[in-house]
Amino acid sequence: MVLFYNLSIRMYVLLVRIAAFFNPKAKQWVVGRKNLFAKLEKAVQDANNIVWFHSASLGEFEQGRPVIESFKQKYPDGKILLTFFSPSGYEVRKNYEGADFIFYLPPDFAINAKRFLDIVNPKMAFFIKYEFWHHYLKELKKRNVPTYIFSTIFRPDQLFFKGYGSFHRRMLTAFTHLFVQNQESVDLLNGIGFSNVTLTGDTRFDRVYAIATGSKTLPKVEGFAQGREVLIAGSTWPKDEDNIIRYLNETKNSYKYIIAAHEVDEDHINNITSKIQKSWVRYTNATKQEIDVAEVLVIDCIGVLSSLYRYGTVSYIGGGFGRGIHNTLEAATFGLPVIFGPNYHKFQEAKDLIEIGASKSYENYSELKNLLDFFYTNADKRNAAGQKSKAYVDKMRGACDKILSEIKI
Repeated sequence: MVLFYNLSIRMYVLLVRIAAFFNPKAKQWVVGRKNLFAKLEKAVQDANNIVWFHSASLGEFEQGRPVIESFKQKYPDGKILLTFFSPSGYEVRKNYEGADFIFYLPPDFAINAKRFLDIVNPKMAFFIKYEFWHHYLKELKKRNVPTYIFSTIFRPDQLFFKGYGSFHRRMLTAFTHLFVQNQESVDLLNGIGFSNVTLTGDTRFDRVYAIATGSKTLPKVEGFAQGREVLIAGSTWPKDEDNIIRYLNETKNSYKYIIAAHEVDEDHINNITSKIQKSWVRYTNATKQEIDVAEVLVIDCIGVLSSLYRYGTVSYIGGGFGRGIHNTLEAATFGLPVIFGPNYHKFQEAKDLIEIGASKSYENYSELKNLLDFFYTNADKRNAAGQKSKAYVDKMRGACDKILSEIKI
């Protein structure tokens, strides 16, 4: 199994290197790791008490951010090393002030894991949500480095719980403690012999609450909203956009619409605006006069979505027709009802929001139209759903404190 794992990692790296010739993200993945060990060694050469946090991408980083910042506040002498696997995390957060050092993670080869840990010599290591790298975990265990994973959800269909999953179960033995999101994860891990498990919940609740309390005022969006009902479609993909744009084109109510796509490259933004039949304006170059008369605001930059929801009436979260929905909690913490597509079952918070009546899922355009019409014409029920969203976030906060109460540096 180790041989197969090594081959799969090498094949992945080869494919990314090939893709780098024509794919910008793949190129960032490759270029960002060029001379990585030399840069890392130079950066940390005089550092002591390094604490390593690893995140796959931007979403996982945001999930881990409250733990990183609370850890730094509690242990100011610790030096935070933050690593990313994906360019979508590193390129956005490479200047994050909450970490002392920020790098890409070298590919998970045995020689890389040994060299990385020789250079860094971490006091402890934290993996955020779903990162299981065999050689890194094996080497951390061999060196007796306290190692943790948090905000994790385990499911019965994962390899850890299969009869042929011994290779993956061995990875779990590297963790000093596992902090999980739900009771099912506790039960599954207990069932395969792991008692070093604590139900702490999801650190994203702490993060979105912090975002909400510190959200930015956006004058252009404030001028656009003008006290009207505003539908905010966040982190959308083409299928989401097709449905939302069809609705706004066909419907005569007084909703205003904000579309904040997951990808904001010029081609994608132009594709969105080409389909809109109502007056629209792009966020970055909008004048006040244009803002005042526009019915659709298209966000063509990153970094503002989490603050947009404060101006919303109803939220739509994209990704439900692809690999899975994006962050529903950023909208929920502002007290908005949440709508998304059918692929949400891997997300505990989405299931919870549906169960308490704060959220709705849909499978086709007709269902979406009925939901949006319902929320538009039933303000009391819309507000009640929004209040349930906010109450849910408030109730679920505190995971960060629970985790840090178990950690001693």
